[in-house]
Amino acid sequence: MTAKDFTTGGIVRQIVMLALPIMGTAFIQMAYNMTDMIWIGHVGSQAAAAVGAAGFFLWLGNSLVYTTKVGAEVGISQSLGAKDNQRASFFASHAMVIAIVVSIIYGVLLLVFSKQLIGFFGFKDAAVVAKGISYLQIIAMGMLFTFLNSTFSGIYNGTGKSRIPFYANAIGLAVNILLDPVLIYGMGPFPRLEVAGAAIATVISQAIVTLIFVINLSDTKSPFPFIFKKFALLKDVTKQVFKVGLPVTLQSGLFAIFAMNIARIVTQFGDLAVAVQSVGAQIEAISWMTASGFATALASFIGQNYGANQFGRIRQAYYTTLGITMIFGVFTTVAFVFFGETIFGWFIPEPEAMREGGIYLQILGASQLFMILEIITAGAFNGTGKTMPPSIVGIVFTGLRVPAAIALTATIGLAGAWWSISASSMIKGVVLFVWFAFFLLRLPIERQKLTLPQKLFFQFLPNRMRQSDIEGTIE
Repeated sequence: MTAKDFTTGGIVRQIVMLALPIMGTAFIQMAYNMTDMIWIGHVGSQAAAAVGAAGFFLWLGNSLVYTTKVGAEVGISQSLGAKDNQRASFFASHAMVIAIVVSIIYGVLLLVFSKQLIGFFGFKDAAVVAKGISYLQIIAMGMLFTFLNSTFSGIYNGTGKSRIPFYANAIGLAVNILLDPVLIYGMGPFPRLEVAGAAIATVISQAIVTLIFVINLSDTKSPFPFIFKKFALLKDVTKQVFKVGLPVTLQSGLFAIFAMNIARIVTQFGDLAVAVQSVGAQIEAISWMTASGFATALASFIGQNYGANQFGRIRQAYYTTLGITMIFGVFTTVAFVFFGETIFGWFIPEPEAMREGGIYLQILGASQLFMILEIITAGAFNGTGKTMPPSIVGIVFTGLRVPAAIALTATIGLAGAWWSISASSMIKGVVLFVWFAFFLLRLPIERQKLTLPQKLFFQFLPNRMRQSDIEGTIE
């Protein structure tokens, strides 16, 4: 099996080289939805609202797949760091089997309850409801490909081979870009399908990505060429996949549910408000996906070094990654705050939509740096296998968005919903950063060079706690 070793060598170069393909893959995943939104947005805000509503359930599906994606990334990287290649292979095969089972169950649920799920948003326009149901049913039939592609990406990221998911998803995106206008507007022999056409294009392109992964994994040069050979369900591996991945799934899944509830709250301001939230979130994803790419790279890097007990490299990698991503955060903040309305107009070129979308981006622009802080820190926690802290912080403060949105929209209108999102991001970033800073201080001190603030911190620790750290206890 071929995999990259991150326990030695230059930290900055390794993280950047690993992050760039992951980030590219993340942007490609985002571009699927963004391409759909660009074409659908020109059909009208009605169609954009329908796709946006159905998109929440695709988001929820992507949350479920975090169990196998993160479970594979962390399990494989830590096993490779401990030089246990066979266990790394077990994590890969178990993640794939779990992904297949869960995707089939979730896809069937979406098909059976599509009417009720779209009805949750309480749209006043029957046409929006019908379009949303159509989009959701088609997407449901391709849910297997969505789950498999994310899990495949997690497997390759865990081995440090992040370029393969990038290339596979790039081909899929190219297919989606070609099919979208053809199927949405009807070109040549194809009829005009609008919302349904966007969904069909996405499913076809995702199926092609899955085929590329399957072909590549069957190659003897791939990290796990015989992934299912003599497969037997191992209790400890399965337990570890769920132990690591479930907190991330729970956090992301509840995040989607909270977002759906906010969407339901903003429908009182009209269906356009839901379109603004959906499209605005797609635009904001530029910042989110960049940070997520680096966070995933950091998780793989830390996973290997944590498994190899290279604790000094963990600390250095974390602060280095923060520095790199914060620079990007400054640019997105400026773009959203000063050019938000223009940017939103690229997606829905309607005056009222541009005005409301500009307000959304300006408000969310205030929290971009804090959002990046939260995502990078969550990636660092994930690499150590301690996925519970970011899940706790994410669930608690994201959950508070719903009552905050209810209270703020009653006082300052639609902008109150956007402020509930932005303010919670600020709080989450600060809380999680402080939590991880204390975790770093608890790593064995003989393995890392302490900064002055850390030295001062240890002076105030009780002797018993200080001694446990010196002896190498990790808590």
